[in-house]
Amino acid sequence: MTTPPENFELPFEGKLSQDYRWVIMANLIPWSEFEAEYASLFSEEMGTPAKTFRTALGALIIKEKLGT
Repeated sequence: MTTPPENFELPFEGKLSQDYRWVIMANLIPWSEFEAEYASLFSEEMGTPAKTFRTALGALIIKEKLGT
């Protein structure tokens, strides 16, 4: 299970600002609506376990937004 941005604690005891661009974007995506369908595409018995939908899509969004 993924930690929601509002519960994510930084190493120096801070919290992510709700104004942070990635937090705003994360709040726009209905992660749980897509997770079950995404997870059904992978086998639990074969290969390395799949990353969560949030991790996979989040990484792709960051890659595209930062142009790397």
